[in-house]
Amino acid sequence: MSKFRVFRRSRLPLLVLTSFTVGGLTFSLFSPDAKSASTASSTASSAANSVNDSQAAPEITKPQPPQLDVSKLDAPLPKNLFVELSKLINPTVVSITTTSNVRNRYRDPLQEFYEDFWGNRGSAPHHQAQPVRGLGTGFIIREDGLIITNNHVVAEADVIKVQLDNNSNKFYEAKVIGRDTLTDIALIKIEAKKTLPYARLGSSKDLEVGEWVAAFGNPYGHSHTMTKGIVSAIGREIAELNRFPFIQTDASINPGNSGGPLVNTRGLVIGVNSAIDARAQGIGFAIPIDNVKTVISQLEKDGRIKRGYIGISIAEIDENVAAQLGMEEPTGALVASLMPSGPAEKAGMQAYDVIVDVAGKKIGSASELQNAIAGLDVGSRAKVTVWRYDDRGKKQEKTLNLTITENPQESAQYARQVKQYFGQKAPFDLGFKIADWSANLSEEFGYSQDAPHNPIVTEVERTGQAASAGIRPGDQILDINRQPVSKAADVVRNLKQQRNIIRLLRGNAMMIVSIGK
Repeated sequence: MSKFRVFRRSRLPLLVLTSFTVGGLTFSLFSPDAKSASTASSTASSAANSVNDSQAAPEITKPQPPQLDVSKLDAPLPKNLFVELSKLINPTVVSITTTSNVRNRYRDPLQEFYEDFWGNRGSAPHHQAQPVRGLGTGFIIREDGLIITNNHVVAEADVIKVQLDNNSNKFYEAKVIGRDTLTDIALIKIEAKKTLPYARLGSSKDLEVGEWVAAFGNPYGHSHTMTKGIVSAIGREIAELNRFPFIQTDASINPGNSGGPLVNTRGLVIGVNSAIDARAQGIGFAIPIDNVKTVISQLEKDGRIKRGYIGISIAEIDENVAAQLGMEEPTGALVASLMPSGPAEKAGMQAYDVIVDVAGKKIGSASELQNAIAGLDVGSRAKVTVWRYDDRGKKQEKTLNLTITENPQESAQYARQVKQYFGQKAPFDLGFKIADWSANLSEEFGYSQDAPHNPIVTEVERTGQAASAGIRPGDQILDINRQPVSKAADVVRNLKQQRNIIRLLRGNAMMIVSIGK
């Protein structure tokens, strides 16, 4: 078949379809032949000369579509780039296995009858500890075994095991150094008794959409898995998941990847893999490493993050609220109420004040105010600008000086978590301590004044037999092996080296557990 085809159109030049082959690819284009081009040229020239210059049509310039600036392109992507990244990062990535004891309640129909008839006075149903295992990922950031992971990986764990190499059956027990719910970051540590390779932390400040990244983790137990993709978006705010805006990526992230590193093409960690959008494929989220850096030192030092608090409840300002107050447009955060004797009340803040600036940072919404206050150091002083409107909509701008404190509820909760109690250690390595009843202990663990005065469990070892059986700090021991106990010494004396049956009181409920070998 001929490679040339001829197309004729009235009063138009003759077009010739020409085909040619380069490198195995065939290209086609239309071009005028010489004779028709000459005829078309003379025809066009005559037509042009017959038109008066003053009547010539204005020249219209069409907008050009944007073009790729090739001068900004880097060198081609090396074909072995991700191979080298895998060799560099995988030795720093660890697989985390957690075990949590979840108690299932087995109901006895006769027990339910007695409770219905007498009220909740009878013996409680049996509680049996059911270990629940979880998977996650972490990465070593210091040669002594300090590891970053997600808080949700270790938050409910009774036992945390870390595996360095998936070709080895060696597991290290990890200790939680610090963790924080709002940022979903936790620090754990292992004692490996050797120098460990660690990942270098980069910066997420200059990250751009479209950059290549690699995600490492332990998805569904497939340890040391690497996936690649690009940065799909930055600054993705999902307040219910994290106070920090996420990096979004299409690098494959699955359950078990949580806590693993997101790495750039230079082998630097730029994010901590944290979540996925379960409704879609290829939508994963990582916590920017610059934000993670801001909490590492405090987590290691204090075990938690102390956040600023000024003692107010706030509300968003929509168009209707703004109009009612007399504002030109909705902005800032509205003070709904003040805590008595809190920092804001002491500084002269009032309900219906609109907070528009905190320590030089403009406030456009309630969430921005929460983040601004939370980021201030406890004990520091901050200037807060408020707009105060009267009943006629007249605005006064006031600057208040506040002392930033810690939320008393958070500090009290943490104090309860770390409080150490005295008590006698149970024999036979059962893994708990017991103390005589006292008014202080009873109040500390939330018992009412008319609750029984039995020995109280004060400490439970995380990995001990008591924890596995479901015993918790605060449990009152009513009897052991069907022998009533009223003192801690009775508990120690009645425990046997073999199996023991223990009846406990927890709050208003009773339970029976079995412990021992």
